[in-house]
Amino acid sequence: MRLARDLLLFVVLALIKIGDLVLFILGFVIEIVKKLGKFLRRRFRFPKLPRLPRLKRIKKPLLKKPSKKKREVVIFPLPFFVRFKYFFFGAVFSLVLIFIPLLILIFLQNLPSPKSITLSGIPQTTKIYDRNGVLLYQIYATQNRTIVPLSDIPKSLKDATIAIEDKDFYKHPGFNVFAIIRSLVKNLSGNNLQGGSTITQQLIKSALLTPQATIERKIKEIVLAFWAERLYTKDEILELYFNQIPYGGTAWGVEAASQVYFGKNVKDLTLAESAFLAGIPKAPTTYSPFGTTPHLWKSRQKEVLERMASLSYITKEEALQANEEELVFQTPQIPIRAPHFVMYLKDLLVKRYGLPMVEKGGLTVITSLDTTLQETAQRIVSEEVLNNTYLNLTNGAALITTPANGDILAMVGSKDYEDPNGGAVNVTTSLRQPGSSIKVVTYSAALANGFTAATILDDSPVVYRSPGSPPYAPVNYDGKFHGKISLRIAFANSFNVPAVKTLNQIGIAQMISYGKKMGITTWNNPQNYGLSITLGGAEVKMTDMATAYGVLANGGTKVEVNPILKVSDYKGDVLEEKQNNKDLGGQVLDSGIAFIISNILSDNRARALEFGTNSPLNILNHTVSVKTGTSDNKRDNWTIGYTPSYVVAAWVGNNDNSPMSQQLASGITGAAPIWNRVMTFLLKDKPDEKLPLPFNVIQKPCIGRVEYFIKGTENLVNCAFVPPSPSLTPNP
Repeated sequence: MRLARDLLLFVVLALIKIGDLVLFILGFVIEIVKKLGKFLRRRFRFPKLPRLPRLKRIKKPLLKKPSKKKREVVIFPLPFFVRFKYFFFGAVFSLVLIFIPLLILIFLQNLPSPKSITLSGIPQTTKIYDRNGVLLYQIYATQNRTIVPLSDIPKSLKDATIAIEDKDFYKHPGFNVFAIIRSLVKNLSGNNLQGGSTITQQLIKSALLTPQATIERKIKEIVLAFWAERLYTKDEILELYFNQIPYGGTAWGVEAASQVYFGKNVKDLTLAESAFLAGIPKAPTTYSPFGTTPHLWKSRQKEVLERMASLSYITKEEALQANEEELVFQTPQIPIRAPHFVMYLKDLLVKRYGLPMVEKGGLTVITSLDTTLQETAQRIVSEEVLNNTYLNLTNGAALITTPANGDILAMVGSKDYEDPNGGAVNVTTSLRQPGSSIKVVTYSAALANGFTAATILDDSPVVYRSPGSPPYAPVNYDGKFHGKISLRIAFANSFNVPAVKTLNQIGIAQMISYGKKMGITTWNNPQNYGLSITLGGAEVKMTDMATAYGVLANGGTKVEVNPILKVSDYKGDVLEEKQNNKDLGGQVLDSGIAFIISNILSDNRARALEFGTNSPLNILNHTVSVKTGTSDNKRDNWTIGYTPSYVVAAWVGNNDNSPMSQQLASGITGAAPIWNRVMTFLLKDKPDEKLPLPFNVIQKPCIGRVEYFIKGTENLVNCAFVPPSPSLTPNP
């Protein structure tokens, strides 16, 4: 009853204030209009409006006959302003006293009660399975939550949290008007929806609401925060906050977070550790030292300490000393299979459903991963990295997808997830330079702009000059030039100079456009890219490269990589389920172009000039399209290949981006053996798959072989031209 009375009083007072404000503004406007009217009459001598006559009631005699003489009564219509005034007052009266209270009543009836914060149901475990029902990981909260009283939480943690999250916590009624105004200004300026949330609002959002950034949710959050402040004291709210808020992973509440990150009770935290924990709730996945960005926590901790010093919670000397303290984190001890894949999947789920739902909602997630294939790929990567340490490479990664539906069958993010030297970093989702493996985009764009597989390219020295930039003189991987050669030979052998000249002819914008259409999501600053982009000068993700190569495997159709087959809630209701062709992105590349690119990359004879006929790129008795790539100074080495059923990408290098040995031979050592072993394992019991010939592709004898052409381009080249016969040991 007390709560209902408080809310009713709040609504009534708000309506009175609104009514007073409306009447004040209306009176002010009326006075201005009157003053303006008097001024105009005096200035321009407008005649006064005639006064309205009073209408008198005419009494008719009961016995006398009515006079035949008609009486005429002149009735002047009401002026527009008077009619508008009556309409306006009626509208305002209806809005303020009827419609707004009704809307507020409906709104309040649909709100959850803040009383349930302390009586909410027990969170349920989310389970992640592979495609065959093998349990990969359990995400839970209750088993790792320990409720602690506010008295056990150190002053340094309370001060740090208030300083970075809500410096006016003990002053406001649950929401901060000035913070809300600031966030509205940012929102109206075109930025993403800003919160301006107080500690009370964050508690409400975490315990009662969804993470959706909408105006409706923000209004609910503010009302419930005001309501909660009527139910609990400030210290009670702070205690609820410290025991309810997620701190990343399975750590819910400060006691669990203290144990997970530092292996100690919360009451024993130092200032530096308190500042670290205070910075986590803003973005637990981002600032966790166990996540995909394991170093960002340091800048966040420094921000917290500087804010504490500026608010006089600590001195600048104490802040500096705490910032220099080295934090020692505990190694997570949670049973997990395919850890890189699981953490990648968890991030996807958090973005779709919010952290509370993922960690407390009891979801059942069926993924596309094949555990047997995952373990095989992990073993191959680990063995090959160990076997090639003489090449000064310390890490490797591999990704296996099904191009037709975007399934991720295996994701090996590093040689060893438990390696303290960056093993938890997932290379398959990290930014790396792709080297020449990106040439599939260059030559796809070229074939779409009048080039053919038989077009003659000139592999000879060239220098490109542009104002303000040093001269650019591309060279081939073998340090030689090969003269006049066909596009097929240049592409199959991955010669750099012809690729740069081709890009210069079709334009960088064309390549970027095709790259984005085929699935590259990281090319966001095209003005910064030069001709070296065709040699891998712009960073990409392996997951994006799998999508791009999948376009070629699918005959030009794009299918986004998607590891989720089905998600159900704790009731068994299906939240999402992958359907056949559900994630198709449409035909982004001509099927004839996809066929010709794939045919060139599967031509073992054409690539023999650089790689020989018995390289790891050749899978015996199977038609497989494959491309290698090595970045500048041999910092990244890739091999990516595909059939209609599988895309396999492999990478070797060093996490710190240091160069590998100059003895590394592109396509012969490094990533190629990993790729070969994985692809051989996949195809050992499979029949040979060849891409069907598209309707718009024809065959024609040309330059000593039967070549493929898009219809209409077969006469664009001189097929009688015979370039110098390439040998396995070309002259410079």
